[in-house]
Amino acid sequence: MNVNDADHERGNMGLQDGFRVGIEAEFALVDPDSFRPLWHSDLRFRNLNHILEGIPVDDLGTEGLKLEPPHRKLMPYVVEGYHLPDPEMNPVDILPKGVEIRTPIAHSIDECMALLSELFGRLKSALAEAGYVPVPISFHPFESSFEGPQNKRRHEFWQWAMEAMVTYGPDINVHLPDRLMQAVDVRELDGKVNYYGPAITAMTLASPLANGGLWTIRERVGKSIRTYHRSVIAPAIEIHPEQGHRFEFKLFDMPCRLDDFRAFLLIWLVLLLGTELKGRASRETRVYDLGAVAAFGFGEETVCERAAEVLDCAPSVLSRHGFDPHPLDVFVQRLDTKRVPADDIIELYQREGSIPAVLRHLAFDLC
Repeated sequence: MNVNDADHERGNMGLQDGFRVGIEAEFALVDPDSFRPLWHSDLRFRNLNHILEGIPVDDLGTEGLKLEPPHRKLMPYVVEGYHLPDPEMNPVDILPKGVEIRTPIAHSIDECMALLSELFGRLKSALAEAGYVPVPISFHPFESSFEGPQNKRRHEFWQWAMEAMVTYGPDINVHLPDRLMQAVDVRELDGKVNYYGPAITAMTLASPLANGGLWTIRERVGKSIRTYHRSVIAPAIEIHPEQGHRFEFKLFDMPCRLDDFRAFLLIWLVLLLGTELKGRASRETRVYDLGAVAAFGFGEETVCERAAEVLDCAPSVLSRHGFDPHPLDVFVQRLDTKRVPADDIIELYQREGSIPAVLRHLAFDLC
């Protein structure tokens, strides 16, 4: 779909009317010749922000986006990294880890995916002119920790800001129509996400690289060091009632293919709207399950059963709200084969023998 056909798309949504969706996607940057991953020691906020500000986006809109200092221009791109504060804890600079696309609010999944594709294409071209290549990884393959000056008043927020410097990932946003909000019990949703979240995250695991090689845990190659690192301290979801009932899911690894975002949006809709899903769990159980899933993928106890329960009810949940469930076939296949994107990356590393060679493949495979 052409992005400029958005109005036509909105007029043909049927039962989808009232839903709004958005995607946030972080990308690491690599050197275009060596494919060495770049980090804050190689990148400067002012230079990257200048590149992003120069990308034409007036035709795509900025609905739902917020200006985040020290950025000066409201746009669908931001420099991602560690915010350096002034004495009043106001951000005045950023130590970059990469860049992020934030789609404007879309009124259908097709519109959102068209926006994401267009924004990525423009970003890739602008970065190429400046000597950078964006790569979809979920964890920095050479750096595993970061320490910076306190930049948040609350200690736990500061701790997470430092942890996030080595992780990359997507945020999946859904705004529910008013007619459905009355059926959402936030406490019940939290318990549902704690129970099913680790299982659907297992289908997205894609970060088996760390410290210059394959990540190992208990003498086995793990599936997602990103999920392992963030499981304890980072939230699974964020709810923004002041922003039109926006529900943000934060557990997925960064996909190697842009089209996977379509499945990400759909599976989050299933969790939000699936009254058939009766499982509930505590935060502590979610943290434990995420750690096990990160290490062993579908080998973690009960993860297959929980994932199957979500996928089994997906067609009826999505269809009654006007959404096509077929893009979830990619998750069905992963559950059937017990193979996730991390397995492909592991095989690629074993064949190529170097992280830059893997990053080269990931950059060229992204479409």
